[in-house]
Amino acid sequence: MIYLAIILGCLLGAFLGSLAPVISYTYSSYLSIAIVAALDTVFGGIASVIKGNFDLKIFLSGFFGNALLSIGLTYLGEKLNVDIYLAAIVVFVGRMFTNLAIIRRYYIDKWVSIIEKRKSKKAN
Repeated sequence: MIYLAIILGCLLGAFLGSLAPVISYTYSSYLSIAIVAALDTVFGGIASVIKGNFDLKIFLSGFFGNALLSIGLTYLGEKLNVDIYLAAIVVFVGRMFTNLAIIRRYYIDKWVSIIEKRKSKKAN
């Protein structure tokens, strides 16, 4: 059943994506940096849930604050003719990898403990 939902979701996403308007080249840098900032916040939220210190207010303020700050940096860099948005991308992607490492370690430890429990049950 889950596979059917995944396939249906992919097909629906591809269909709706083909109907979506194309973002002009002028705004593509703004959209891309906003998406990277939002993804950083999402990975940070998942990592904070794993750590047990998730706060919705902090998540929402980070989601919109990071996106607006990165768009502002992109705009400022465009006006100064300097690629300031690259610094934001480096920071956000670095934090995304850090949060992904936290998430990955959590699930690896969880899976290893499940496997060890199964082995100990088989041994008894």
